[in-house]
Amino acid sequence: MTPQTAAQAEEILRDIITKNPRIVLDAPEVMRALLAVHDETMGQNIVDLRSVAMQRLEAQLGRLEETNRSVIAAAYDNLAGTQQIHRALLKIMEPTDFGGFLTMIGAEMVDILRIDYACLILETQTQSPDPNLAPLGPVVKPAPIGFVSHYLSQNLETKVTLRTVTKPDVFVYPEATRPVGSEACLQLDFGAGTLPGLLVLGAKDAEQFSPAQGTDLLTFFATIFERALRRFLT
Repeated sequence: MTPQTAAQAEEILRDIITKNPRIVLDAPEVMRALLAVHDETMGQNIVDLRSVAMQRLEAQLGRLEETNRSVIAAAYDNLAGTQQIHRALLKIMEPTDFGGFLTMIGAEMVDILRIDYACLILETQTQSPDPNLAPLGPVVKPAPIGFVSHYLSQNLETKVTLRTVTKPDVFVYPEATRPVGSEACLQLDFGAGTLPGLLVLGAKDAEQFSPAQGTDLLTFFATIFERALRRFLT
Protein backbone atom coordinates (compact mmCIF):
# COMPACT_ATOMS: atom_id res chain seq x y z
CA MET A 1 0.00 0.00 0.00
CA THR A 2 1.44 3.36 -1.04
CA PRO A 3 1.48 6.31 1.38
CA GLN A 4 -1.21 7.97 -0.71
CA THR A 5 -3.42 4.88 -0.63
CA ALA A 6 -2.87 4.49 3.14
CA ALA A 7 -3.85 8.11 3.71
CA GLN A 8 -7.01 7.63 1.68
CA ALA A 9 -7.89 4.47 3.61
CA GLU A 10 -7.39 6.26 6.93
CA GLU A 11 -9.58 9.11 5.74
CA ILE A 12 -12.33 6.70 4.70
CA LEU A 13 -12.09 4.82 8.03
CA ARG A 14 -12.16 8.07 9.99
CA ASP A 15 -15.23 9.21 8.06
CA ILE A 16 -17.02 5.91 8.70
CA ILE A 17 -16.30 6.02 12.45
CA THR A 18 -17.33 9.67 12.68
CA LYS A 19 -20.66 8.95 11.04
CA ASN A 20 -21.21 5.63 12.85
CA PRO A 21 -19.45 5.77 16.26
CA ARG A 22 -21.44 2.79 17.56
CA ILE A 23 -19.36 0.57 15.31
CA VAL A 24 -16.53 1.12 17.78
CA LEU A 25 -18.67 1.32 20.92
CA ASP A 26 -20.35 -2.00 20.17
CA ALA A 27 -17.03 -3.80 19.67
CA PRO A 28 -15.43 -4.47 23.11
CA GLU A 29 -12.18 -5.73 21.56
CA VAL A 30 -11.79 -2.47 19.59
CA MET A 31 -12.52 -0.38 22.70
CA ARG A 32 -9.93 -2.32 24.70
CA ALA A 33 -7.32 -1.80 21.97
CA LEU A 34 -8.02 1.95 21.85
CA LEU A 35 -7.83 2.26 25.63
CA ALA A 36 -4.58 0.30 25.69
CA VAL A 37 -3.01 2.72 23.19
CA HIS A 38 -4.39 5.62 25.20
CA ASP A 39 -2.83 4.22 28.39
CA GLU A 40 0.58 3.95 26.69
CA THR A 41 0.47 7.60 25.64
CA MET A 42 -0.43 8.70 29.17
CA GLY A 43 2.47 6.92 30.87
CA GLN A 44 2.65 4.30 33.62
CA ASN A 45 2.15 6.72 36.52
CA ILE A 46 -1.31 7.90 35.40
CA VAL A 47 -4.43 5.85 36.03
CA ASP A 48 -7.14 5.99 33.36
CA LEU A 49 -10.36 5.86 35.35
CA ARG A 50 -12.38 5.11 32.26
CA SER A 51 -10.36 1.95 31.62
CA VAL A 52 -10.73 0.86 35.24
CA ALA A 53 -14.46 1.55 35.15
CA MET A 54 -14.85 -0.38 31.92
CA GLN A 55 -13.02 -3.40 33.32
CA ARG A 56 -15.24 -3.38 36.39
CA LEU A 57 -18.38 -3.06 34.28
CA GLU A 58 -17.25 -5.97 32.13
CA ALA A 59 -16.67 -8.07 35.24
CA GLN A 60 -20.08 -7.13 36.65
CA LEU A 61 -21.73 -7.91 33.32
CA GLY A 62 -20.06 -11.31 33.29
CA ARG A 63 -21.32 -12.07 36.80
CA LEU A 64 -24.84 -10.91 35.90
CA GLU A 65 -24.88 -13.11 32.82
CA GLU A 66 -23.73 -16.12 34.86
CA THR A 67 -26.39 -15.42 37.50
CA ASN A 68 -29.00 -15.08 34.78
CA ARG A 69 -28.03 -18.43 33.30
CA SER A 70 -28.18 -20.06 36.74
CA VAL A 71 -31.63 -18.61 37.46
CA ILE A 72 -32.95 -19.78 34.09
CA ALA A 73 -31.50 -23.27 34.62
CA ALA A 74 -33.06 -23.47 38.10
CA ALA A 75 -36.42 -22.34 36.71
CA TYR A 76 -36.31 -25.06 34.06
CA ASP A 77 -35.37 -27.66 36.69
CA ASN A 78 -38.26 -26.57 38.93
CA LEU A 79 -40.69 -26.70 36.02
CA ALA A 80 -39.47 -30.15 35.02
CA GLY A 81 -39.77 -31.36 38.63
CA THR A 82 -43.31 -30.01 38.93
CA GLN A 83 -44.38 -31.69 35.70
CA GLN A 84 -42.78 -34.94 36.84
CA ILE A 85 -44.70 -34.92 40.14
CA HIS A 86 -47.95 -34.07 38.36
CA ARG A 87 -47.52 -37.02 35.99
CA ALA A 88 -46.86 -39.35 38.92
CA LEU A 89 -49.93 -38.07 40.79
CA LEU A 90 -52.15 -38.62 37.78
CA LYS A 91 -50.82 -42.15 37.54
CA ILE A 92 -51.52 -43.04 41.20
CA MET A 93 -55.15 -42.00 40.75
CA GLU A 94 -55.73 -44.58 38.01
CA PRO A 95 -55.75 -47.97 39.86
CA THR A 96 -59.13 -49.23 41.02
CA ASP A 97 -57.86 -51.99 43.35
CA PHE A 98 -55.02 -52.42 45.84
CA GLY A 99 -53.12 -54.90 43.70
CA GLY A 100 -53.14 -52.54 40.75
CA PHE A 101 -52.05 -49.71 43.03
CA LEU A 102 -49.02 -51.67 44.25
CA THR A 103 -48.11 -52.74 40.73
CA MET A 104 -48.20 -49.10 39.68
CA ILE A 105 -45.83 -48.16 42.54
CA GLY A 106 -43.19 -50.65 41.46
CA ALA A 107 -43.49 -49.95 37.75
CA GLU A 108 -44.94 -46.72 36.30
CA MET A 109 -44.30 -44.57 39.37
CA VAL A 110 -40.66 -45.65 39.53
CA ASP A 111 -40.21 -44.80 35.86
CA ILE A 112 -41.95 -41.41 36.05
CA LEU A 113 -39.99 -40.30 39.12
CA ARG A 114 -36.75 -41.65 37.62
CA ILE A 115 -35.82 -43.58 40.73
CA ASP A 116 -34.53 -47.12 41.13
CA TYR A 117 -36.57 -48.51 44.03
CA ALA A 118 -39.91 -47.92 45.73
CA CYS A 119 -41.06 -49.52 48.95
CA LEU A 120 -44.36 -49.03 50.81
CA ILE A 121 -44.07 -49.84 54.51
CA LEU A 122 -47.25 -50.25 56.57
CA GLU A 123 -47.09 -50.65 60.34
CA THR A 124 -49.31 -53.46 61.70
CA GLN A 125 -50.30 -54.57 65.18
CA THR A 126 -49.57 -58.24 64.53
CA GLN A 127 -46.12 -59.65 65.14
CA SER A 128 -46.37 -62.16 62.29
CA PRO A 129 -46.62 -61.07 58.65
CA ASP A 130 -50.09 -59.94 57.67
CA PRO A 131 -51.57 -62.66 55.40
CA ASN A 132 -53.52 -60.00 53.52
CA LEU A 133 -50.31 -58.19 52.57
CA ALA A 134 -47.92 -61.09 51.97
CA PRO A 135 -49.28 -62.12 48.53
CA LEU A 136 -49.08 -58.57 47.21
CA GLY A 137 -45.40 -58.73 46.35
CA PRO A 138 -42.18 -57.06 47.47
CA VAL A 139 -43.35 -53.47 47.04
CA VAL A 140 -45.43 -53.46 50.24
CA LYS A 141 -43.89 -54.55 53.54
CA PRO A 142 -45.75 -54.97 56.85
CA ALA A 143 -43.68 -53.71 59.77
CA PRO A 144 -44.08 -53.69 63.57
CA ILE A 145 -45.33 -50.63 65.41
CA GLY A 146 -42.59 -48.05 65.78
CA PHE A 147 -40.68 -49.04 62.66
CA VAL A 148 -41.25 -45.69 60.92
CA SER A 149 -39.94 -43.75 63.89
CA HIS A 150 -36.93 -46.05 64.20
CA TYR A 151 -36.10 -45.94 60.50
CA LEU A 152 -36.23 -42.15 60.44
CA SER A 153 -34.13 -41.95 63.64
CA GLN A 154 -36.97 -40.12 65.43
CA ASN A 155 -36.97 -37.40 62.76
CA LEU A 156 -40.75 -37.10 62.64
CA GLU A 157 -41.07 -33.31 62.48
CA THR A 158 -41.01 -33.17 58.69
CA LYS A 159 -43.16 -35.19 56.32
CA VAL A 160 -40.29 -35.75 53.89
CA THR A 161 -36.74 -36.76 54.79
CA LEU A 162 -34.01 -36.66 52.15
CA ARG A 163 -30.68 -38.30 52.91
CA THR A 164 -27.72 -40.18 51.53
CA VAL A 165 -27.47 -43.91 52.14
CA THR A 166 -24.17 -45.54 53.03
CA LYS A 167 -25.56 -48.93 54.09
CA PRO A 168 -28.98 -49.86 52.63
CA ASP A 169 -31.41 -51.39 55.10
CA VAL A 170 -31.92 -55.04 54.15
CA PHE A 171 -35.58 -54.89 55.16
CA VAL A 172 -36.30 -51.96 52.86
CA TYR A 173 -33.95 -52.99 50.03
CA PRO A 174 -33.71 -56.80 50.13
CA GLU A 175 -33.51 -57.19 46.36
CA ALA A 176 -31.20 -54.28 45.58
CA THR A 177 -28.48 -55.61 43.31
CA ARG A 178 -26.36 -52.46 43.53
CA PRO A 179 -25.77 -50.00 46.37
CA VAL A 180 -28.40 -47.37 47.03
CA GLY A 181 -26.86 -43.92 47.17
CA SER A 182 -29.74 -41.80 48.45
CA GLU A 183 -33.38 -42.00 49.42
CA ALA A 184 -36.50 -39.96 50.06
CA CYS A 185 -38.65 -41.08 52.99
CA LEU A 186 -42.26 -39.90 52.83
CA GLN A 187 -44.29 -40.28 56.03
CA LEU A 188 -47.88 -41.36 55.44
CA ASP A 189 -50.75 -40.45 57.77
CA PHE A 190 -53.97 -42.39 57.18
CA GLY A 191 -56.06 -40.56 59.74
CA ALA A 192 -56.97 -40.75 63.41
CA GLY A 193 -56.85 -44.21 64.97
CA THR A 194 -54.65 -45.71 62.26
CA LEU A 195 -51.02 -46.72 62.20
CA PRO A 196 -48.59 -44.74 60.04
CA GLY A 197 -46.90 -45.79 56.86
CA LEU A 198 -43.74 -44.86 54.99
CA LEU A 199 -43.05 -44.60 51.28
CA VAL A 200 -39.34 -44.98 50.56
CA LEU A 201 -37.98 -43.87 47.20
CA GLY A 202 -34.44 -45.12 46.61
CA ALA A 203 -31.92 -43.98 44.01
CA LYS A 204 -28.52 -45.32 43.07
CA ASP A 205 -27.34 -41.76 42.49
CA ALA A 206 -26.01 -40.43 45.81
CA GLU A 207 -26.92 -36.87 44.80
CA GLN A 208 -30.50 -37.45 43.66
CA PHE A 209 -31.88 -36.93 47.17
CA SER A 210 -29.93 -34.53 49.36
CA PRO A 211 -30.82 -32.85 52.68
CA ALA A 212 -30.01 -29.52 51.02
CA GLN A 213 -32.81 -29.90 48.48
CA GLY A 214 -36.29 -28.47 48.88
CA THR A 215 -39.10 -30.83 49.82
CA ASP A 216 -42.22 -28.88 48.82
CA LEU A 217 -43.01 -30.99 45.76
CA LEU A 218 -42.44 -34.31 47.53
CA THR A 219 -44.50 -33.13 50.51
CA PHE A 220 -47.37 -32.39 48.15
CA PHE A 221 -46.85 -35.76 46.49
CA ALA A 222 -46.90 -37.58 49.85
CA THR A 223 -50.16 -35.87 50.86
CA ILE A 224 -51.95 -36.93 47.68
CA PHE A 225 -50.38 -40.40 47.78
CA GLU A 226 -51.66 -41.15 51.28
CA ARG A 227 -55.15 -39.98 50.36
CA ALA A 228 -55.16 -42.22 47.30
CA LEU A 229 -53.96 -45.16 49.40
CA ARG A 230 -56.70 -44.66 52.01
CA ARG A 231 -59.24 -45.95 49.49
CA PHE A 232 -57.77 -49.45 49.74
CA LEU A 233 -56.97 -49.68 53.47
CA THR A 234 -59.39 -51.00 56.07
